[in-house]
Amino acid sequence: MGAGAAAATAGRYGMTALPTAPVEPVRLAFLGRCSTADQQDPTLSIPRQYNSSARQAALLPFPAEIVVYFWDVESGRKELDERGYSTLHQQLAVPVPRDGGVADLLAEALSPARRFDAVICESVDRAARTTYFGTKIEHDLERVGVPLWSAEEPITLGRKNPNQVLMRRMKQGISEWYVLNILEQSWRGTCEHVRQGWNIGPVPYGYRGEKVPHPVPAKRADGLTKTRLILDPERAEVVRRIFDLRVLERLGCRAIAARLNADLERNPPPNDHGAWSVSTVRSVLRNAKYTGHMVYNRRGRKTAHDKLKPRSEWVWSPEPTHPTLVSRETWEAAQEVADGVERSRADAGPNLAHPQAARTYPLRSYVVCAHCARRMSGKVKNRIPYMHCRPIGAAVPGVTVERFRDHPRSVYVREDALLGILGDFFAQRIFGADRSARVLADLGGDDERAEREREARMTALRRTLADLDARKARLIRRLEEDDDPEDVLYADVKARVGELARERATHAAELAALEEAAGPGEGRDASLLDRLPMLASTLDLAALPDATRRALFNAFRLVVHYDRVTNEAEVVVTLDGDTAEAVGRLGDLIPFPADRVPAGDGNPDGAPGTLLPMCDTPGGGRDAPLCKS
Repeated sequence: MGAGAAAATAGRYGMTALPTAPVEPVRLAFLGRCSTADQQDPTLSIPRQYNSSARQAALLPFPAEIVVYFWDVESGRKELDERGYSTLHQQLAVPVPRDGGVADLLAEALSPARRFDAVICESVDRAARTTYFGTKIEHDLERVGVPLWSAEEPITLGRKNPNQVLMRRMKQGISEWYVLNILEQSWRGTCEHVRQGWNIGPVPYGYRGEKVPHPVPAKRADGLTKTRLILDPERAEVVRRIFDLRVLERLGCRAIAARLNADLERNPPPNDHGAWSVSTVRSVLRNAKYTGHMVYNRRGRKTAHDKLKPRSEWVWSPEPTHPTLVSRETWEAAQEVADGVERSRADAGPNLAHPQAARTYPLRSYVVCAHCARRMSGKVKNRIPYMHCRPIGAAVPGVTVERFRDHPRSVYVREDALLGILGDFFAQRIFGADRSARVLADLGGDDERAEREREARMTALRRTLADLDARKARLIRRLEEDDDPEDVLYADVKARVGELARERATHAAELAALEEAAGPGEGRDASLLDRLPMLASTLDLAALPDATRRALFNAFRLVVHYDRVTNEAEVVVTLDGDTAEAVGRLGDLIPFPADRVPAGDGNPDGAPGTLLPMCDTPGGGRDAPLCKS
């Protein structure tokens, strides 16, 4: 060792190891780490690591003493530039002094006035759980003449021992393998937990958490439980209402929150929230558990700062595991609006925020492409306004998104043709003198199909109930036949029988509701139409002010589904107790004669009625007008 090397390290020890005969006591820096405070105990782990290091220092053939202390309470798998900044140690009473973390150790190692000559730890995996980061720390220390010692390894002076280096690298590799193996097993266990339908994370709004005793006897004895999702009937309806506002009316989160806050008694906000906000509405719309599937790994809580992950990384249960509030298709449609595939606005008028919005389209946000369920946009060709849909990737040669594989390359329908049909629809079926007869005729055509579907569903439910009864009987028979001196089998069978009973109750309730449902032709009531005024003349929707026209469409929650292949338009409106009041607010802008307005003694408020007339026009090209029905 030359004088120059010694001078480079503040006059003490240089190179990558200490000299064979140190002339002064060796100053040691203790390096420790404990991963977490919830599953481990830093008040025991850090002192144990320190005592192991101090005992080894006392056995060295030369004087050595630990004089500074660097330790952290954090994961050893963090990126190196993120290490050493945890403040968790401030909440713990660890009986070991602390001069900083690993970041402070590396920073001081570069200083000419550092207070230590070598670093000692209980084991090399205390420096880092990842081999690369562990060797990086070791390399950075050795570059400035500071060796890294382990209390579990022989400490030698002078040149490095190749066998010792080999053993250290093997131990670091085994340590990294061990952590990754534990994580992989934990991941697979969690995925199986999801597949079995046990809830992970907070219970979503619209559900309640049903605690079930843990199936493992030892954990059950400690009072641990698992959670299944069951329906919260009152709040479940609010969830369905939110998705209807998003998918059918194309409202933004702010507009949905305002609609919900207008009637908090009917739409109670989540716990600890005095009112609905944009964030609470968005969290409901994004939660895939409303599809009835258990879903896990949606957010990167540890690595991505709680951001949503790509859906390809989500873990879904293969089958629904709890009551379904919205269909998978409805949830996907809501995500298209929320994710920016489609835009939503609540107000009338042009989109002033968009630089390409040169005009206002009367049917903006009301026309949906039947091929992809996306809202159609306005487009002008040859000075004629159209509603238009073009699938994602259509403009890129060779690119076809899977969900648009059967989608026509472009879908166009003239906006004036749709307005003409809608004008006739409202004039005849909503505000016409014979509207009740027309609506009942439209609805009657669906009776036979609905009855077939109802009978098929009841048959399936009866089969399911019989299967559940048979499974319960087999469990009880097994309990009678098998010995169970420690009551372990009894506890497991009891828990499973409880699950089967809850599942049976859900199916039995659905069957009872279907059996009590009205048969063909029963329960048809168009009296809500009698609460609406009648037109004195035809209705020219194109001539109405945009705000009035949109108010009329919104009052009936208008949705028009257009199918390019058959050139058919399906008009869907919803009529309830609030519709007549909303129409009445339109004032004198629509030709309603005052003496034709009924007194309002029809059905009670809230009784729903849904009208589904079809405008059938076979054939026709892009410029062919739709026929009127």
